[in-house]
Amino acid sequence: MAKALFGYVGGSDPRLMSEMRRLQQRVQDLESELVRMQAENDALSAATHHGDSLLDSIDIDVHQAEPAFT
Repeated sequence: MAKALFGYVGGSDPRLMSEMRRLQQRVQDLESELVRMQAENDALSAATHHGDSLLDSIDIDVHQAEPAFT
């Protein structure tokens, strides 16, 4: 079983080899997508923390605020 996971499948069944190549490519695609999404998440997280500090610096009294449309 472990040998199959690492690509050391015995025999030369073309269907099996084709399926294994397809699955290895899928794993690579998913790993690339994971790296991209982690980078995007880090960027959004950093932007959110930066935005929070800007919002914290604005002093708005919610109880005294008037509605936008009257």
